[in-house]
Amino acid sequence: MADINLGVGGANSAVAGGYDIANSAAFGGANGIQFNPSSDGNRRTWTVSLWVKRSELSVQTTIFGASNTEWTFMSTDWLRFGLHTGSAMYYYDTDNTGTVFRDTSAWYHLVFQLDTTQAVAANRTKLYINGELYTGARGGADTSANIPQNTEMTVSLNTTNIQVGYFYAGGAQLDGYMSEIHFTDGVANDADAFGEYDNDSGIWKPKAYEGSYGTNGFYLEFKEPAASSTGIGKDTSGNGHNFSTGGTYPSQATDTPTNNFCTLNQAAFTLTDATISQGATSFFNTLSDTRTAVATMAVTKGKWYFEYKFISSGGSTYWSAIGFTNAESTSSNLSAGSDSDSSVLLLPNGTPYENGTIGSSNFSYFTTNDIAGVALDVDNGNMYLYKNGTIQNSGNPIFTSIGDFIMPLGTTYANGCGGYFNFGGFTSYTPASPASDENGYGTFEYAPPSGYYAICTKNLAEYG
Repeated sequence: MADINLGVGGANSAVAGGYDIANSAAFGGANGIQFNPSSDGNRRTWTVSLWVKRSELSVQTTIFGASNTEWTFMSTDWLRFGLHTGSAMYYYDTDNTGTVFRDTSAWYHLVFQLDTTQAVAANRTKLYINGELYTGARGGADTSANIPQNTEMTVSLNTTNIQVGYFYAGGAQLDGYMSEIHFTDGVANDADAFGEYDNDSGIWKPKAYEGSYGTNGFYLEFKEPAASSTGIGKDTSGNGHNFSTGGTYPSQATDTPTNNFCTLNQAAFTLTDATISQGATSFFNTLSDTRTAVATMAVTKGKWYFEYKFISSGGSTYWSAIGFTNAESTSSNLSAGSDSDSSVLLLPNGTPYENGTIGSSNFSYFTTNDIAGVALDVDNGNMYLYKNGTIQNSGNPIFTSIGDFIMPLGTTYANGCGGYFNFGGFTSYTPASPASDENGYGTFEYAPPSGYYAICTKNLAEYG
């Protein structure tokens, strides 16, 4: 297995039918949950299975752990499982010179199996990535092959919290999404206990787990939205091992491995003076230059909808733009408001451009906390703009030649300017009156216009 730049469930890999996952948890970089076992479980044999969608690259982030035991994306985007006995540390590293995880558009399924009772040392740790047993080279820090038989680790120790989404000392928080987290205490499961290959497409997809969980096992579905141990932190394995907060609770999202939603693409550009965060839905400029972020999914046909909540601390001289661009664009500093750039400009206390002309009388003013709705009609080449649910420009399109291979974008113009995107799978603001598209997908502030849909793999499979 070489570079793992492609996860599961990208824009062209939706799998219809079968097991469906309704929810995930969006970890915004300051979130984490934990469970403290009341008794020791099996510290020699266990399995962790989870789905993760990254929103932040080149930063060390922890997805699972217990004390100094941690499962971490390292700062150069390779993967480490550090196993701690309480006194000694053993590392399982993917090849830090070749195997990296940089696809922010899709979901990865990761399964780590520990069974130190095995007579053969090489069988005491196993890593599965998207259904495949990892057999690639391991980095220089790897010592997992040297774990003595019957060694006990800190995971499932009754004096040690199990953490999800952060390192126990409070750092290395995940910015991204996790779903379908299983911990099977005393059971060494292979990946096929949690997933299978689709018969038609050959894509790895989740399936229902039918095995046991053991003493300290748990299953996190994130099916309840409340920020509590019986809401987003609820264990649905039957064991009742509910998770309390280890920082702040993550938020419920509908971006899942079986319906992957568009977000902003962290991997597209190096945005040294701009920040993409909150599950790749928040975009702010921090210095004085123009920066553009593009989305993870392009569309070539159909009708699509997304929202943008304008927030700015930069004053009326700094601008924020939303709209679309050619999917093959390589520019990280597009200048919005012209036909060639194909984006619509929003000003603090100002009006949008209409086909490159500023100050049209057909638009209402946009200001902080207003929500712009963007409706892209790729079939007819039109783009429509809404302000707080009301169509602008007397119902006429903002642009009339948007092309047929486009993706949403956002541009910020300096000093704290930016806002929150909502493609339907998650947004960092809470819609006051949640609405979905006509297929029931997405959570928006305003209902998408009739015939327009959220940009997600289920809709793309039908209309894209």
